[in-house]
Amino acid sequence: MGSQLNPYISFDGDARQAMEFYQAVFGGDLNLNTFGQFGQGGELADKIMHGQLTTPSGYTLMAADTPPGMEYKPGSNITVSLSGDDDAELRGYWEKLIDGGTVNVPLDKQMWGDVFGSCQDKFGIHWLVNIAG
Repeated sequence: MGSQLNPYISFDGDARQAMEFYQAVFGGDLNLNTFGQFGQGGELADKIMHGQLTTPSGYTLMAADTPPGMEYKPGSNITVSLSGDDDAELRGYWEKLIDGGTVNVPLDKQMWGDVFGSCQDKFGIHWLVNIAG
């Protein structure tokens, strides 16, 4: 296997809900490990120390809840790009991602010949979708 680019997203206590949402969007296998599984008690016990979603399309998303004492900046430090030539698959992801979110650039034919759109999902994560023309 060659190198992979895996987006890693930090959340402010709702990593479980976000990763379950992304699993509903993309399908696949979701593995969630809590801080409690690694001996941390108290308010962090049920929070996600590491989550990984591996999808049937070969995408991998990773995430964690930001522990106390670390700075959290929602959505401002990551953009996730989905691209390819499977129109139906990518449009399906787009429709699910915009549910409860905000469309910044509507998914439409662009001057470079591809169909492109950008949005922010209901968790504040920015997404780019590019369907090759």
